[in-house]
Amino acid sequence: MRVLIIGASRNPERYSHLAMKRLETAGHEVVLYNPGIDDIEGRPVVRDLAQVSGPVDTVTLYTSPAHLEPLVDRIIALSPRRIIANPGTETDFIPAKAEAAGIEYREACTLVLLSTGQF
Repeated sequence: MRVLIIGASRNPERYSHLAMKRLETAGHEVVLYNPGIDDIEGRPVVRDLAQVSGPVDTVTLYTSPAHLEPLVDRIIALSPRRIIANPGTETDFIPAKAEAAGIEYREACTLVLLSTGQF
């Protein structure tokens, strides 16, 4: 499964970094997005969502709602199967747009979903 991490981080103590590692360990292809960096441990990081090519199954959010607001239409345009809003990333504007586009929206922790076999 191809997973896009919005808010990818080089900091190994950040949950987005842990998610990157655990998703890869579980066999998922990970696409990293952060407009402020070019790579994480040798993995390329896209700085603009227009650079994401090919299908994306899941978008997992790891950035504040303030940073997500200008991205929401581009996230929806990727037509993922689902969007996971990790704790602290929940918004009042993404669920309705996701639903209108037929995209599953879930407020959950990617790390918990992975560790419990629900991802």
